[in-house]
Amino acid sequence: MPAIKDANIVKIAVEMTGQNPQLIEFNQKQPLAATIQELCNGWGLSDPDQYALQFSENNNQNYITEKNRNEIKNGSVLRLNLSPSTTAHDILQKLNTGTNDEKTKSLEKLSKLSVDMTFALEFINKQGLALIISMIEGGKCKGDMLAYSLMAFVELMDHGIVSWDILEVPFINKVASYVNNQAVAQDAKIIQASLSILENIVLNSSGKYGLVEKEVTFPNLVMHLQSHNPVIQLNAIALINALFLKADNVKRKAVSATLCSKQVRNVILSNIIQSASGQVGAEMAHQLYVLQNLMLALLEQRMNLKMDPQDQDAHDKIKELRRIAFDTDGSGFGGEVTARRQLGGFAKDYKKLGFKYDINPALDFTETPPGMLALDCMVYFARNHTESYTKVVLENSCRADEHECPYGRTSVELCKLICEVLRIGDPPSEQGQNYHPMFFTHDHPVEEFFCICIVLLNKTWKEMRATIEDFVKVFSVVREQITRALATQPTGLDKFRAKLQLLTYSEITNLWQQERTSREEWESHARPIVELKEQITPEIMELIQQQRLGFLVEGTRFTKYSMRGQRIKDKFWYVRLSPNHKVFHYGDCDEKSVPTLEELPNKLAVVDIKTLVTGKECPHMKDGIGKIKIVFYVLRGRKTTHQLAFSLTLDSVEVTSLDFVAPDEQVFDYWTDGINALLGNKMTSKETENDLETLLSMDIKLRLLDAEGVDIPQDPPPIPADPPNYDFCYELK
Repeated sequence: MPAIKDANIVKIAVEMTGQNPQLIEFNQKQPLAATIQELCNGWGLSDPDQYALQFSENNNQNYITEKNRNEIKNGSVLRLNLSPSTTAHDILQKLNTGTNDEKTKSLEKLSKLSVDMTFALEFINKQGLALIISMIEGGKCKGDMLAYSLMAFVELMDHGIVSWDILEVPFINKVASYVNNQAVAQDAKIIQASLSILENIVLNSSGKYGLVEKEVTFPNLVMHLQSHNPVIQLNAIALINALFLKADNVKRKAVSATLCSKQVRNVILSNIIQSASGQVGAEMAHQLYVLQNLMLALLEQRMNLKMDPQDQDAHDKIKELRRIAFDTDGSGFGGEVTARRQLGGFAKDYKKLGFKYDINPALDFTETPPGMLALDCMVYFARNHTESYTKVVLENSCRADEHECPYGRTSVELCKLICEVLRIGDPPSEQGQNYHPMFFTHDHPVEEFFCICIVLLNKTWKEMRATIEDFVKVFSVVREQITRALATQPTGLDKFRAKLQLLTYSEITNLWQQERTSREEWESHARPIVELKEQITPEIMELIQQQRLGFLVEGTRFTKYSMRGQRIKDKFWYVRLSPNHKVFHYGDCDEKSVPTLEELPNKLAVVDIKTLVTGKECPHMKDGIGKIKIVFYVLRGRKTTHQLAFSLTLDSVEVTSLDFVAPDEQVFDYWTDGINALLGNKMTSKETENDLETLLSMDIKLRLLDAEGVDIPQDPPPIPADPPNYDFCYELK
């Protein structure tokens, strides 16, 4: 009988500079110190405590510890180097006593090694971080030395070992000076790291926001948005968002006024959204989404503010709406206006304007949302698009039938609809990327958006020949028109307006009819169709399973998160299934590359997967203190974390689970389907249901082409009774 293979033993190679590689059998149950002792004996090295093992892949050179040793697989190539403690001691010694050239090389090495948590902890424990802070703070570093110092500081702080509150005013001022200094050309790495440090200080310190806000000016940050370096642009807009997020309402309005200025908007449009590269990266899309969300959030206060009966300015605005609509110069209505005033008010005019409460229109603005934001939008329309405003009002106020569109009431409801569609007041999602480029093209984007939509609403009302009883139906059509037009991501308000012109009421009706027809066909319950579906369903499920496994083989790029649960910019993981469907490969990657299987160092055998769990049952959705876990985040989506979480529980002592969080529901469904297929379980996701319905419908339509025009009965026709005799049978001779 062949010998039983020990699953705890893997065959690996170990390299060391100046030595011939050793091929050894690595026992996962044996202490690392014992393995290092054996390697040192093989190379004749004394004092094995001074050495440690490292991974040797380009994207993973972390030190091997008892926690991550399970990542060592058959065929891995490791490297024996000086231990983290010894290396940290050597670097500190050179930083304290070495020449400038030695210091620069040591800092470069430090900036690379600090990515490793084990080394970072050793370096910080030896007061290395305090030394780096003092070097930066004292202005002792210049050029490459400064760039590597700042980069090393960012990596060391990123582990969350030390609080950002330890930083004092001189350090913050010095880092801010590198951002503000536009007169001298600086290394891009210095600016990148400085912007990242200031962003983290704003977001993660308890009381340092004011210092950063005082030192860093928005004009200087806007200058960095014009950089040709995409990382500088990204870090600059991330810092702007951080300052925006932490500011109080007064400062937010001041920041918004700066960002909404034509000069700044043009910088964002020309240098980022419409850049020469022609596309916006995933992280930049997220930052633009956050920026737009924060700017729209400034309208929340007006949206949730009821009209105060004592607010004279608001009353004057209501009167202005009436005056612009009806008191036109040279019209000969002056005597009529005087007569109305003598009669004691303008109730008839307010009724023509379409207010629900024509005696006291102020009551129309007591519902929140949209509150006073509705009045602001209506006045903006009247002042800035007077011709369109008077046309909309007079067209409807002069109609003799019941088809008039009440401007006041519809404006309030439209403003409420816009608040819902644009999600005004909702906090930004960590994975959100859906921003609207056209909102960066105008000083008052929401007000202009309202002006376009109110004209659309009036046009749709007329096309539907609606009455006041059709109010809800009209707004369901308008919502569909707006959301479908926004989904095309128009780059300007004019293009948005042009798209709406194509989405007429009849076009929306046709689209709805097509969707309804398809849905009815999918939901067909005719017995012959049901039996046919039952017959071909296994074939369709096999196709869906092949597609899901193909999706896993192709792989997915995931955004990496820190231990504190915060996004780490420009750090990604990639996970894919081997073509033979037996092993998952995963490892670090950058934003644009698609690593091959050979470039992904870490492996997980499918046979080692115990079960798949989802939602709140996942280990990383519980209070998993002390557990070792690898967490992945897919790039897009809106659902809450626990709804899109899933974990692979493993038959392993060191790592009990491999944990995922997918903000995109489709990717969540595809991955859980694929894993269920690998485990021999049933695929039960919504995407599977939808794909099954779609493919069944297509297959059935193809099979029934010859029966087109024939009514398929609910039940098959009855089988006739047997004939009394079979004498009609003809026999061939």
